[in-house]
Amino acid sequence: MTEPTIRHEPGRFFMEVGDDVAYLAYKQVDDGTVDYISTFVPATLRGRGLGKRLVRHALAWAEQEGLTVVPTCSFVQKVLGG
Repeated sequence: MTEPTIRHEPGRFFMEVGDDVAYLAYKQVDDGTVDYISTFVPATLRGRGLGKRLVRHALAWAEQEGLTVVPTCSFVQKVLGG
């Protein structure tokens, strides 16, 4: 099975699988900071590592953009801690 593509639009990173959407939502705090506020994976998609993929992708994007990340989301905190 092909892994879904992560897409980015202002305020979220997301991937669609059929009618389901997994996402990481964020808000721009200032010119140099983003706050990762929420990660959601529908029950039908859980257990496939999609949440971790979203977080890692979002963290890589922030690093590439030279942004500081505020990890408000507990799942983002968990991925950062391990």
